[in-house]
Amino acid sequence: MPKRTNGGDGIRVAIVASEYNYDVTMIMVERAKEEVGFLGATLGPIVKTPGVYDMPLAVKVLFERTDVDAVVALGAVIEGETQHDEVVMNQATRKLTDLAVEYGKPLGLGISGPGETRLQAQDRIENAGHAVRSVVKMVRRLRELA
Repeated sequence: MPKRTNGGDGIRVAIVASEYNYDVTMIMVERAKEEVGFLGATLGPIVKTPGVYDMPLAVKVLFERTDVDAVVALGAVIEGETQHDEVVMNQATRKLTDLAVEYGKPLGLGISGPGETRLQAQDRIENAGHAVRSVVKMVRRLRELA
């Protein structure tokens, strides 16, 4: 892995990952951890939730911590036989967005879906790295505003 090109500025990033679709999400966690290190940020707590729908509560607790600057949410909401995937994704992402605004801390949305197949979810594992890059950039930009 190449050395980081810019400092992490003391940025501490926590990860919340869904255990549902574990074969995809745990690879996402590893990819996110790599990106945190590459950017020179510090890896905070890693919390595993049963599913994507359960994430907002864990994110809220992490946002309340003074030693967490940002959270990355990782999951894969794969299409089933009903529209349950749409309900889960819509409700969870809405609440996650509300929490980020309420606490003034960036939330990286590394959750793929709804309406995707398992193969499409596997193809989107790299979104974990994108989510980490986004929160690190946002922490820096918010610090510039303060």
